[in-house]
Amino acid sequence: MSKPDFNASLQYEGCSKGNRAQYERKALEFCVLSSLVLRWTRFQHCQRSAWSLESAPLKFSMKLRNQLLALACVLAFLGVSYLYIRTWVVQKPFGIILFISDGMVARHITAARLYEGGADHQLGLESFPHLALLRNSSTDFAVPDDAAAASALATGVRGKHRTLSIDGHGAALQTIAELARAQGRAVGIVTNGSLTSPTPGAFYAHTGDSRDSSALALQLLEKFRPDVALGGGANDFLPSASGGHRKDGRDLLDEFQKKGCEVVRTKAELEDTFQDSGVLGVFAAESMAFSNNVEAGAQQPSLSDMVRRAIVFLQQNSKGYVLIVDASLVGTAAERNDGEHAIGETIALDHAITTAQKYAGDKSLILAVGRHSTAGMSLNGYPLHQDRGVALLGNNPAGYPYITWATGPNGPAPGDATAGALRARTEPAAYQTPAGMNNAEDVVAVGKGDGSEHLNGIMESTSIFGVLKGAL
Repeated sequence: MSKPDFNASLQYEGCSKGNRAQYERKALEFCVLSSLVLRWTRFQHCQRSAWSLESAPLKFSMKLRNQLLALACVLAFLGVSYLYIRTWVVQKPFGIILFISDGMVARHITAARLYEGGADHQLGLESFPHLALLRNSSTDFAVPDDAAAASALATGVRGKHRTLSIDGHGAALQTIAELARAQGRAVGIVTNGSLTSPTPGAFYAHTGDSRDSSALALQLLEKFRPDVALGGGANDFLPSASGGHRKDGRDLLDEFQKKGCEVVRTKAELEDTFQDSGVLGVFAAESMAFSNNVEAGAQQPSLSDMVRRAIVFLQQNSKGYVLIVDASLVGTAAERNDGEHAIGETIALDHAITTAQKYAGDKSLILAVGRHSTAGMSLNGYPLHQDRGVALLGNNPAGYPYITWATGPNGPAPGDATAGALRARTEPAAYQTPAGMNNAEDVVAVGKGDGSEHLNGIMESTSIFGVLKGAL
């Protein structure tokens, strides 16, 4: 047994009554406080145990809520990331330009290069980084006509001869121009032929008879009116009383004006107009003049002029634009066995492509594709390395023609197929036909800009529609 603390007892006993009472009071307070702390501790322990049992469902609910919030945050992050990549990282081309021409075959490109600058010269389109050959048959013939070839480019679906942008049952197929309009893009059509010819018509019209140009003009007014349309073919818009071909008495040019379009008829009027949409330029009764005639001072704009002004108009649409350019006069010259103009119009096409690059900028997609080959032009013999221009026309020093054709009006007359008769002809055709016939030949496609990398190897002409659609 421990000994008592005498020092404490003596300290307590030696205290006065006042001090002794103070000690007793402090001891009592200490005991009471200790008892309260002990009870409070026990109470808290019991409360925590009870809360843990009762709040288990609540804890599960809060955990589930937190998981759902985390999932929502992840989905929101992914959505914002997609929009960022879609808008800023993989931006779509603002301008989409498609050039179409019979001049886009190897033999025409080579002849144009030599004619313009000699063997060391390079055309503008030859700088395009992507290239493919296009197979271009129609559904009923191995060699397409204008309508079938253009419809394949416009819709991505092959069709029959003489039909524009319809399927085998006659139902309308959606064109790239209609898709672009649905997405808010402006749409322009430029041609140095007639606005109602099959190639431009394939992008705005749907018909089983591409030869009915008066009906195409009506569809251009009532069915699909481009923001900008420039070319020839005024006779299909005017009644016979005004010198046109329309038999219904309607003046469609006047009706275009009443619908808010500005109608221009000369190069000067085209340059002076500043309307950003609703521009119709009709500069010739039928097809427009060849480029060398335009440069001689005609009132018609060149193909490059029309491309430049169309881009200026269309660029004012904040959602971008699609421009279709038909370099039609290459085929017109080829049908006539007119080598100088066929080559000259291929050069005019190249100049228009260069103009498009300058005004549309590097962020645009520009494609130049062939429609079909016509009349089988060949540049023969052995021109000198530096020969250019008219040195490639006429006969070579041996007396043989530099340029020959497969078919066309320059063919020998019946019973006159002798070698001497052929040598006497300039640019002779092997076989005489009223006009040069379309050839079985893959056409060339070149491209520059986002999306043009899909041009590779030998492709179907219908794949051009997919390239354009992917760029919208």
